[in-house]
Amino acid sequence: MSGFSVADIRADFPILDQTQNDKRLVFLDSAASSQRPRQVLDAMNEIYEHSYANVHRGVYQLAERATNGYEGARSKVAAFINAPSADEVIFTKNATEALNLVAFSWGRANLTADDAIVLTLMEHHANIVPWQMLAAEIGFEIRWIGVTDDGSLDLSDLDRLLDGAKLVSFTAMSNVLGTLVDVPRLTAAAKAAGATVVVDACQSVPHMPTDVTEMGADFVAFSGHKMLGPSGIGVLWGRMELLDAMPPFLGGGGMIVNVTTDGFTADAVPAKFEAGTPPIAEAVGLGAAVDYLQAIGMDAVRQHEVELTAYALRTLTERVGEQLTIMGPSEPAARGGVLSLTLSDVHAHDISQVLDENAVCIRPGHHCAKPLMRRFDTAATARASFYIYNDTDDVDALADALIAARDFFTL
Repeated sequence: MSGFSVADIRADFPILDQTQNDKRLVFLDSAASSQRPRQVLDAMNEIYEHSYANVHRGVYQLAERATNGYEGARSKVAAFINAPSADEVIFTKNATEALNLVAFSWGRANLTADDAIVLTLMEHHANIVPWQMLAAEIGFEIRWIGVTDDGSLDLSDLDRLLDGAKLVSFTAMSNVLGTLVDVPRLTAAAKAAGATVVVDACQSVPHMPTDVTEMGADFVAFSGHKMLGPSGIGVLWGRMELLDAMPPFLGGGGMIVNVTTDGFTADAVPAKFEAGTPPIAEAVGLGAAVDYLQAIGMDAVRQHEVELTAYALRTLTERVGEQLTIMGPSEPAARGGVLSLTLSDVHAHDISQVLDENAVCIRPGHHCAKPLMRRFDTAATARASFYIYNDTDDVDALADALIAARDFFTL
């Protein structure tokens, strides 16, 4: 692999330094949630042990240190995604909450029963269900961009789908197929049709350089726990002019300038969307994760993933044989390191159980993408997903375990 030493990186992850059933643990479920390096764990321990207090309110030194850590993390995230302003970065509980924020703040304020929005069949439920909930409330139409047999978006009917659409919301990378969406192209087409654009970047931000300015979108959502950070924190980036005009999503302390018995005045962005005590240590942890990824370099992260995915596609196909099907694009550069697998008629959960006995961690199921699963007429897949701490040895271990599963269930 090019760009960095996986062995050196793996040494930063305490959880990977263990065995299971007398075999080295091989973690291949980073698309669900990545592991965390010592640097992130240490940063969170540091604030809990030496600098924890509630933020933005206290004037004592401890509170000021906590506030500086929290707001410093916001600045790090803004730089990481090339946001024009750190104030455009909203901390949420996760990307699901970020997408709900857009749906129920921007959506309620801007969509009517006469409108239409456009989603794709690739979407995670987090980018489907909030819009369906809002559609049930308001009555607007939801249109769907289909998916081709090779796992690409079917843009052949895009002009018709976009005609009159008020919003387009889509994933930058499929969490099932690994397909990389041409975000600037789709965004430009949506903008030309007059639509607001939302991008679910959960699977792309951890694995490749991200520039929200180049994306051209209006909102971008992603999670900390998929990019070496802690769970319990996500990010919504939005254009300031839109965020300014949107009503608050949650009400309470921290998001107001004044409250009277007659009503309230909301604070400025980002405070307007961060009601209550925020995830302070989690934000600091996310900032440390950004530091860690920046030190490696996101170009190097992407190069490593393309090379490892190419090796995996070749190795699994050759070694496991024709009983194995790998969904999604066959070209490594057109996809991320997410491989959804089927093995003859063996259920994904059975595959996962055999792999677990061989200390290989993968994710069986529908991956919160049931419309996509129905498109490919399958109930579940066994999904292996790679990150910076994986190498060809992990792919070989995956191949060995899949061969064991194949042989066990085809006797």
